[in-house]
Amino acid sequence: MPFNTVNYKLYPSLLNCYDRFEKGYLTEQELINRVNRVPTPQTDAQKKGVSFEDAVIKGIDEEMFDPEILSQVRALLPRPMLRTQFYCEYQLNDVLLYGYVDVLGKMLAVDIKTTSNYKPGNYAVNHQNFYLPALRPKGIRSLRYIITDFTQVYEEEYDHSLDLSQQEMQIKSFCDFLEAHRAEITDRRVFGS
Repeated sequence: MPFNTVNYKLYPSLLNCYDRFEKGYLTEQELINRVNRVPTPQTDAQKKGVSFEDAVIKGIDEEMFDPEILSQVRALLPRPMLRTQFYCEYQLNDVLLYGYVDVLGKMLAVDIKTTSNYKPGNYAVNHQNFYLPALRPKGIRSLRYIITDFTQVYEEEYDHSLDLSQQEMQIKSFCDFLEAHRAEITDRRVFGS
């Protein structure tokens, strides 16, 4: 079956920004700035999250984190770990969704998350869940989020039975937003350019 033309190229963190915009956490201008990839300083929380992932996967700066938390997170990773930062893409109608999953195992993909305020089921409607259909041809059966608030470790795991209809509706709505603001968008990559 031939693929449709790609009119939009979107990645999960941008779609998650749109979700925050819809919920009133970002202004329209802040969202447009994210679409245009206007540089913003990395927050301390973002730096800590990146450092934590490096500590878990690569063993870099492990001393910055609680060894018990590192051990608990590592115990939830697939064995063997086949790849890290694995690129994947999935086409949904005229939208190409793309991104990098943190860890790829034989049948399990993992994304590591850090947060200051965890709520169970928080990732059920995350746009990274499109990694599931993107990775199905690689034999991936489930996507596990390993989440820490640096005092506890949580996990959420989803398989191919996950309903992605809410995310699909949000993607359609975001594409409508992009069209309505096309003149303000300077980073044309989002339009498949």
